[in-house]
Amino acid sequence: MKALFDYVSNECSKLITRSYSTSFSLATKMLDISIRKDIYNIYGFVRFADEIVDSFHCYDKKVLLDRFESDLYHALEHKISLNPILNSFQATYHLHKLDLEHVKAFLKSMRWDLHKKNYLKQEDYKEYIYGSADVVGLMCLKVFVQGDQEKYDSLKDSAMALGSAFQKVNFLRDLKADQEDLERSYFPEFDLKEFDEYSKLKIISEIEEDFKASYDGILNLPKEAQFGVYTAYKYYYKLLKKLKQIPSNHIKESRVRVPNYQKISVLAQSYFNYHFNFL
Repeated sequence: MKALFDYVSNECSKLITRSYSTSFSLATKMLDISIRKDIYNIYGFVRFADEIVDSFHCYDKKVLLDRFESDLYHALEHKISLNPILNSFQATYHLHKLDLEHVKAFLKSMRWDLHKKNYLKQEDYKEYIYGSADVVGLMCLKVFVQGDQEKYDSLKDSAMALGSAFQKVNFLRDLKADQEDLERSYFPEFDLKEFDEYSKLKIISEIEEDFKASYDGILNLPKEAQFGVYTAYKYYYKLLKKLKQIPSNHIKESRVRVPNYQKISVLAQSYFNYHFNFL
């Protein structure tokens, strides 16, 4: 019956992905079926931790995160958890030999979100992005290479750059919510209360460099992962281009979205480029 519980756990992580992120879910569907389940499991884990620190305002977030972290380590040690999200994650963790230090770095960044409001130093900004995004890219890369350590080592810098690009796009898109709802400011060097076109374009230039650094790595991913990651790359690059075209004051006033019809367009263009070798 453990097999049935594991199946239900995996389905819960898939449901979390589909419910919380249509774009990531769409990209994950483009992965080969042999690795799709494990990416859902990673996303379910990181999504729940992020929800604790970002959404559960009427509860003691520290108590919830402490319990979540304690349950996680119990699951990793005993290879089971009655929390289906942690149960599915521990299975992926052990199957693909994920790095415990990456998990710890992720939780450290989540814990910073409990109390840290402004990232005024470059080193704090970089450490937060490493823990909240880069290591998630590295976890996914472990799944993509399926035990090929040489391949992993050659692609890790690209995976981290792509994770950074995705996270910074999210920061820029969510500028209003982060400031007004969570009272957070992630970008150093800028007073976001006076966010202007110069600030916006400087941030976008930084993100474009991350995308550029990630691209060759995407081209060298195993075929099981390449199309799905390329689809996610194209979606986030589309979102960045949209942010570039929108005036800075509008970004401060509302959350910029890519409509579903444009997401389908991105998918269609990605499919064409991938299958006709126009990457």
